[in-house]
Amino acid sequence: MQIGMIGLGRMGGNMAERLRHAGHEVIGYDRDPAASDVASLAELARRLEAPRTVWVMVPAGGPTRETIKELGGLLAAGDLVVDGGNSHYVDDLEHARELSVAGIRFVDTGVSGGVWGLDNGYGLMAGGADEDIARLMPVFDALKPAGDYGFVHAGKVGAGHFAKMVHNGIEYGIMQAYAEGYELLAATDVVTDVPGTFRSWREGTVIRSWLLDLLVRALDEDAGLGKIKGVVEDSGEGRWTVQAAIDHAVPMPAISAALFARFASRQEDSPAAKVVAALRNQFGGHAVISATAKPPAPPSA
Repeated sequence: MQIGMIGLGRMGGNMAERLRHAGHEVIGYDRDPAASDVASLAELARRLEAPRTVWVMVPAGGPTRETIKELGGLLAAGDLVVDGGNSHYVDDLEHARELSVAGIRFVDTGVSGGVWGLDNGYGLMAGGADEDIARLMPVFDALKPAGDYGFVHAGKVGAGHFAKMVHNGIEYGIMQAYAEGYELLAATDVVTDVPGTFRSWREGTVIRSWLLDLLVRALDEDAGLGKIKGVVEDSGEGRWTVQAAIDHAVPMPAISAALFARFASRQEDSPAAKVVAALRNQFGGHAVISATAKPPAPPSA
């Protein structure tokens, strides 16, 4: 099958390579001329045979919206656009509506797998019409892991990115639980081999997972994690997950707490903590620490 791939970064580039390994013809476009097979989206559209299939793998938000808008003027009725980035599911509805005016089909696909997907395969969550999903199945089969799992036609347009949004929210919660467990183990002298403890959990336990495997790998490379700062960014999907939970009145305390923990990681000196310290001093005379004082030494275990 022939397919155009727009965006050949860490994910898109590896996906294009995996598709080529499976025998598909991929024509790639990227802003970096060294990585691109064509010089422009217009050239990409000319190189593809009708009915054309184009997979968009660029950052969510403005870059995706601009790319899909440009494709709307280059493609024709019967062509198919796939948004495989981390777009908000509400954007999918607008993209599908805009493209449908010209008879262009649209499928949204949440993609999980990161830099390991080239070798291991990608988890794919697709949203769209049955006939469009059927048309894309050779591509989905090539990208997903071998076997029965790794792909779902989650529902209508928007369902793929909604499922990926919830997937990423769950990921936030699992990572935060591992992180808090690590901090507690490292804070005591009762457990003297923290990396070994996590390594032992990789088999035979109910908390084993690929994320645990990756944590063990990180600890093998840097046992005390002293080479990195504990500043954690968020891609936006955690926020969207919590907002969707609010919209649907679904309680989501673990994922919400994990998102807020990421916000806290970016504060060198929390304004909220300052307020609590000031209030404790005001009502109870509790001591406060001067802003110019050296930070206290951690308590001995």
